[in-house]
Amino acid sequence: MIFSLNDPSFILALRDIAAREPERLFGTFDQQPLTFGQLDRQAEALAAHLHRELGIRPGERAAVMMHNGPEAIAILFALAKAGIVWVPINARQRGSGLKYILEHCDPAVLFTDADLWQVIVDSGAAVTGKTLLLGGEEDSISGLLQSRDRLDAPAPAMSELYALMYTSGTTGKPKGVRVTHAMMAYALKSVELLCSIKPGDVFFQWEPFYHIGGAQMLLLPLFFDVQLSLTERFSASRFWEQVNASGATHIHYLGGILQILLKQPPGELETTHKVRIAWGGGCPSDIWSTLQERFGFEIRECYGMTEASSLTTFNAEGKPGSVGRAVPWLDIAIHDEQGRPVPTGKPGQIVVRETQPGVLFDGYFRNADATQKTLSSGMLHTGDRGWLDSDGYLYFLGRITDSVRCRGENVSAWEVESVTHQHPDVEECAMIGVDAEIGEQDIKLFVKPKAGRAIEFQELFYWLKERLASYQCPRYFAIVEEFERTPSHRIVKHRLPTTIQETWDSQRHQ
Repeated sequence: MIFSLNDPSFILALRDIAAREPERLFGTFDQQPLTFGQLDRQAEALAAHLHRELGIRPGERAAVMMHNGPEAIAILFALAKAGIVWVPINARQRGSGLKYILEHCDPAVLFTDADLWQVIVDSGAAVTGKTLLLGGEEDSISGLLQSRDRLDAPAPAMSELYALMYTSGTTGKPKGVRVTHAMMAYALKSVELLCSIKPGDVFFQWEPFYHIGGAQMLLLPLFFDVQLSLTERFSASRFWEQVNASGATHIHYLGGILQILLKQPPGELETTHKVRIAWGGGCPSDIWSTLQERFGFEIRECYGMTEASSLTTFNAEGKPGSVGRAVPWLDIAIHDEQGRPVPTGKPGQIVVRETQPGVLFDGYFRNADATQKTLSSGMLHTGDRGWLDSDGYLYFLGRITDSVRCRGENVSAWEVESVTHQHPDVEECAMIGVDAEIGEQDIKLFVKPKAGRAIEFQELFYWLKERLASYQCPRYFAIVEEFERTPSHRIVKHRLPTTIQETWDSQRHQ
């Protein structure tokens, strides 16, 4: 599929479907119906207010820190209609990480749930734009969504920015990926390839909207004759009840979701569902067949990143252990440390090249150095390791850069360490990943106390818990007297012990 970057955005589809079939279901949120007509009216009303009353112009940014909900969907569509750049922010973010993102993106308007406002205040972020709250006594969003105003403006071009999606900062501070309308369209076509979509399919959606995976799903009904069954968060105990009630044909997994489902007691609902395909990333090959036999669905793995329109590879053939072959609009290769292609079967860095214009991002927002490092010679250097077999199937081996994959999130060592350094008793620290019982990895934190100070792990854990997102909080803690260093004075992390014996385990002391 080829898009002209001068074409109008796909957001026009919302208006067109709403005009023809206003009562057609976009989907449900906790089994409450959401129609195209409802979403279009709300989005038009809010877009008109942002443009006419607040004076926000196309290309300016709107930060959105909210839990999953119907209003968040209407806000997203309103921003797309008005050409305002959506900046989704993890609702679990807090502290210095939140402060950095809010100040770096410099939003003209901030949308947030009332219960998250104090978190934003406590971060110390200097937000100069207008703030709109949902819920509580100061609710300024609900009324706007019920207005009958309309913007009726031309849709942005496919080449225009749709969002700034901040990465987890795997090699330093979070980076704002410049995502265009065209990139989101390619993301949806990739989902079609991976999921073998049929008219009438229902996608069960629990993933947060601030993830590229959740964000792309909100656009699926604009492209295909499908519905979404949405909920606020993943619940292992209610999962099969929700899936059965929704009539879902597809479920998405991330991180340790599949392992969590396997650990649940067997029940009738896990086999009476209509799910054909479970799709996502991170299914260990050793439980692949167990999952399919127990739950009766087909596993479809993929690999990708926000910088390359979400999905880079798709495994529709069900080859265990592989994340699949490249989508038609991208090529992948494996390079060594000198940037040279390596032979088939040998591991190295995964690099990506577009075969159609507009699939790869054009750079990070206000971060030329990171852009130059990631984009060079017309290729995206992913920072991930992998290898290709003779049939072009990719096998993912993890991150090269200094981060940990924990609970479905990339956790930057820089973010955790920079916060830990602020503790009055900590002189130095280092974070690594260790094998987890469920999911990809757990976080192990090494700390060196300041001279004459003693570190009490339980106190440090709760101190960090107030300043980090929940998925960033270390599980294991260990004391070191000195760190081994490189000639450039960097801590030699690969020699830090990954054992968990003789460590303090936060899960056993809460």
